[in-house]
Amino acid sequence: MGIEWEKASYEEYLKLFDALSNPIRLRILGILYRERQYVSELARMLNISRPLLYMHLRKLEEAGLVEGSAEISASGKANKFYQCTPFRLSLDLERVAELAKTIPEDAVQKKERAPEP
Repeated sequence: MGIEWEKASYEEYLKLFDALSNPIRLRILGILYRERQYVSELARMLNISRPLLYMHLRKLEEAGLVEGSAEISASGKANKFYQCTPFRLSLDLERVAELAKTIPEDAVQKKERAPEP
């Protein structure tokens, strides 16, 4: 079950935007949109290492965009696969204004201080 974006917090939107800000992660979503893929096959399709792929998949999973599962093959080997989590996202200025109201003051006030002379 994916995130209900109409009710999502600004933290969830930040994770979403972070996940979508990388071209490799967008390619992963494009591939997984068509069909679920095993990690090893997905790494080959993207021509990246499995550890790097897992880092990208973790970001996508934290944002609620993909989900992983394990299957046991006939030989007894566990194979991890991923698939997209269905979602619908509609973002407009009104929703952004609503989200802005929920940001805690301490998050807004975090500024870099100028070094003292």
